[in-house]
Amino acid sequence: MWWALQRVFSQVVRTGSLTVIGPDGKRREFGDGTGPAIEVHITDQWTAAKLLFDPDIYLGEAYMDERLNLAKGNAYDFTSLLFRNVEGRQPPAGTRYPFMIRRMVRSLKQYNPMGRARRNVAHHYDLSGALYDLFLDRDRQYSCAYFEHPKATLPEAQLAKKRHLAAKLMVEPGMKVLDIGSGWGGMGLYLAEICGADVTGVTLSEEQHKLSNERAGQRSVSDRVKFLLQDYRELEGQFDRIVSVGMFEHVGIRHYREFFSKVNALLAPGGVACLHSIGRAHGPGATSAWMNRYIFPGGYIPALSEVLPRIEKSGLYVTDTEILRLHYARTIKEWRRRFADHRGKAGKLYDERFCRMWEFYLAVSECAFRYQGMNNFQIQMTKNQHALPLTRDYIHREEERLRKIDSRRRQLASVPTGL
Repeated sequence: MWWALQRVFSQVVRTGSLTVIGPDGKRREFGDGTGPAIEVHITDQWTAAKLLFDPDIYLGEAYMDERLNLAKGNAYDFTSLLFRNVEGRQPPAGTRYPFMIRRMVRSLKQYNPMGRARRNVAHHYDLSGALYDLFLDRDRQYSCAYFEHPKATLPEAQLAKKRHLAAKLMVEPGMKVLDIGSGWGGMGLYLAEICGADVTGVTLSEEQHKLSNERAGQRSVSDRVKFLLQDYRELEGQFDRIVSVGMFEHVGIRHYREFFSKVNALLAPGGVACLHSIGRAHGPGATSAWMNRYIFPGGYIPALSEVLPRIEKSGLYVTDTEILRLHYARTIKEWRRRFADHRGKAGKLYDERFCRMWEFYLAVSECAFRYQGMNNFQIQMTKNQHALPLTRDYIHREEERLRKIDSRRRQLASVPTGL
C-alpha cells in the first residue's frame, strides 16, 4: 500500500517541500521544493494502508499514536501544506467514497436528544478547566473573535466580539436576555455589567455551569445573572433578547427546526435574537470522522442554505447577516500558539497522546478556516420587522457607545487555576 500512497502524495502535493520516509526507510520527495522543508516518517505498512483508504480519520489517529511523526515542521506545517495544495481542487478519487457514506448517514450521527446532547457536550467541555486556561483568553471565550484591526490582541478581539453582538442586539437596561449555550459566562456577564441586562444563561456542561456562576458571584452580579444547567428545549417564558454564540454547531441538522421554533416561542413580540455560528461556504457536507470521534461528537458545521430555510419556516424574520471570513483562522492561530507555549503543562494534565490530539485538532481547524471555506456567520432575527432601525448605522453607533463603557472596566477573568 505504500507505493499507492506515494502516488497520492505526488498527485496532491504540487507546491511546497515535503519529504516522506516510508515504512521501508526510503526517502521520497514531493512538491516543487519551495517553502519550508517538512519531513514526515510513516512507521509501518498498516498505517500507510489506512491513510490511503480514509485519511479523514486515520491521519489524525496516526499522528496521535506516533505512527506518523514529524522530523521537520509541526502538525500545522504539515496539514497546512496539504490543505493549501487541495484548496479549490477535488480530493483524490479514493478519498471521496468514505465522505459520501458519511454524508448519507450524517442525520444519524447528529441525532441529539436531550440525554445524548448532554453526553456529547461533556466529552469536550467537561475537560479540566486548567486545559482551557492554557490557550484561551482570561475570559475563556471559546468561539471566533472579531479582529477590528491588524494589531488587535486575542483578548481585545474577544472583547470586540462581545461588543459587536451586543450592538446588534441593542440591549437596554433591565431587558431580559437569554444566552443559549452560555459557556463559561463571558457573554452573559458582559450583557449584565456593560448593558445592564437581566441575563439567564443555559449550558449542558457541569464545569461551565459551576464556573460561570462562580464568576457571577465574584463580579457581584448574581442578582442579575443566573446560569442554569439545563437544555434550552426545557425553557419557558419570554425574553426581550436571545443570543447564542458557538452552540449551534452542536445542535445537529435534525434539530434545526426544533431550535428555531423554540427561539421563536421564547422571543418576545418586539424582541431581537442573534445567532453566532461556524458555517461552511461550499454547501451541505459531513462532519470529519476524526472530529466526530475525538473532539465534537454529534457536532456539525452548517451551510447557510441549511439554516435560512429553517428560520423562514419558524416564522422569524432574518434582519441582518454577516460573514466573518478569516477571523476564526486568526483566532485559532492564537490558540495554537498559546497551547504550544504551554504544552508541558498540558502534558501534566493529560498524556502525550492527548497533547498530540489537541495539537492536531487546532492545526486542522485553523487550516479549514484558512483554506477550505469554513467561516463564521452572525444572523440577526426578529418577530417584527419594525423592531430595529432602518439602516445598519445603529450597529456602529452602539459599538462606540459600548466601547466607551467597557474600555473603562476591568476585564472579566476566569477563576484562577494556579497554572
